[in-house]
Amino acid sequence: MTDNSGPRGRLYYGWVVVAVTVVALLVAAGARSAPGVFLLPMQEALGLDRGTLSFSASLGLLVFGLAAPLSGRLMNRFGPRRVATAGLLLLAVSFGLSTLARSALALHLSWGLLSGLGTGLVGSVLGATVATRWFVRRRGLVVGVFGAATSAGQLLFIPLLTAWAGRIGWDGAALVVAGAALLLALPLWALLRDRPEALGLQPDGDTHAWPTPPPVPDPHVMRRAVRSRDFWLLSLTFLACGFTSNGIIGTHFMAYCGDLGLTATFAAGLLALMGAFNFVGTLASGYLTDRVDPRLLLAVYYVVRGLSLALLPLVPPGLAFTAFAVLFGLDYIATVPPTTALTADTFGRANVGTVYGWIFCAHQVGAALASWLGGEVRDVLGSYGPAFLASAVLAVCAGLLALGISAPARRDARPAA
Repeated sequence: MTDNSGPRGRLYYGWVVVAVTVVALLVAAGARSAPGVFLLPMQEALGLDRGTLSFSASLGLLVFGLAAPLSGRLMNRFGPRRVATAGLLLLAVSFGLSTLARSALALHLSWGLLSGLGTGLVGSVLGATVATRWFVRRRGLVVGVFGAATSAGQLLFIPLLTAWAGRIGWDGAALVVAGAALLLALPLWALLRDRPEALGLQPDGDTHAWPTPPPVPDPHVMRRAVRSRDFWLLSLTFLACGFTSNGIIGTHFMAYCGDLGLTATFAAGLLALMGAFNFVGTLASGYLTDRVDPRLLLAVYYVVRGLSLALLPLVPPGLAFTAFAVLFGLDYIATVPPTTALTADTFGRANVGTVYGWIFCAHQVGAALASWLGGEVRDVLGSYGPAFLASAVLAVCAGLLALGISAPARRDARPAA
């Protein structure tokens, strides 16, 4: 008989870990959404062109991705608690320094390099590592909760950052984000625990004894991964995910709305609506990932995303954008639970931090490319339309590639006694 509430009916501590991780992901998501909100205010205040600012945002996304395998490796060695706390402190420093930047180089270093590293240590593989260490049967659901937290961060921070940028300037808003990261570091350190076994617990709160010790990470797992077709298919599809979400929409959607004469408040409201439906879609995706073949889910998500991006340049500005926000929002981060599940089932839950870190790195390479190329396309052609259409084609191709991933060995409901 399994008691999911822990010894003597107490709340399973894994849910405490989930709660504090959710707050960390909220702040990291808010920090990562800042470039899209601040793009136009920074252009006006600093006198830099959109291509230069897009490159800075692109650099941040790229470093965010490159920090993912580093974060996964560090979490496997030192634990999520130390790594995530260090990431929050670095995030606070980077946003504070960005307010002093008055040149492109200074902005690239603070807004790009340091910000990307800080958010990468917190927001890249923390959720996947926590979910796979503390949960087995509910893994998909918990990953969905963490994806929803990222959506909620967007839902919460984009309207706030827009309002703060209008009242106290983009630099004042950046200082608020820095302060939030500093305030969160202490409770994160106090409450986050690295794995259930350290507290005498088992994943999912099971109280029966397991016949085998906790899984140990394979130090050579990446040698196996790079020889695996599935690793490259997961990486390529996640690269397309980053390109078509954080890259083109996350960075340029508000600027695109500005080009069409829509107010920043209206555009922020659309992104908030997108985040609200993303919250619903990601939770639903986590639920479905525990019950449906994750490969089929990925195929559907990417094709739907491609269709929504293809329609965006064709719909008139205004209320028609609401339909886009709903459709696109439903699968903005819905790809994360099935991708994480496929990674865990293919390479082992003890190795998720390392392998998913590299897969997430591919995601951010795609995001960085779209962030940079989207700005360049806009500067050269005077329109974002071709960039949106190219993103649509890439998303559909990713949906087809997802069907080529090997069928995972379904995880057991509980370890054998």
